[in-house]
Amino acid sequence: MLKHNSNTIGLYHFLVVISLICIALFAADIPSPAFLPIDQYFSYQYDLIASGQVWRLVTGNLLHTNLWHLLMNLAGFWVIVFLHEVHYKNHSGKLLLLFLSLCLFEGIGLYLFYPTLKAYVGLSGVLHGLFVFGAVMDIRKGYKSGYLLVIGVMLKVGYEQVFGASDSVTQLINARVATESHLVGLISGLLCVLCWSIMDNRLKHHNEA
Repeated sequence: MLKHNSNTIGLYHFLVVISLICIALFAADIPSPAFLPIDQYFSYQYDLIASGQVWRLVTGNLLHTNLWHLLMNLAGFWVIVFLHEVHYKNHSGKLLLLFLSLCLFEGIGLYLFYPTLKAYVGLSGVLHGLFVFGAVMDIRKGYKSGYLLVIGVMLKVGYEQVFGASDSVTQLINARVATESHLVGLISGLLCVLCWSIMDNRLKHHNEA
């Protein structure tokens, strides 16, 4: 029981720290006047990344256009992590590595495959990666619901690639929803599943040897 509580606390720490970072970056960039021009230094901007500011590949995921954008993404972040808590409660360190990997893959994917997307901020792409990662891990554990989750998120992302996001969400966040990021996040999540599975199998073979 103590071990379970400790691992749950580890998840809370991870969620709280990431949330506080996002909130602090958002608060620092609030105009009138902005404490720091965070957006100028850390948002995903294709041309600046091409000139060498590669940290933007990761940090752009932590910024948001407005308060609604921030609240929606953080709410989704908490829900998705606890939806698949069973896969992370004994691996909070791996969850942090997964999160950072998804942030990096998101930035690299947008940069390589969507050069016309000049600017981007938000966690939504990473959230799609976390969601599909957890759903596939559900399948590996024998949970039939994982198949429904994978099919559901693929249908959602596929629909968005054809028809775009809803106008209500666009108005709410005061920016175009970068549906490209959702597709990149989905693919990134699948890549992370593959990497996680390879590492897990190697550890099992090492422990059995």
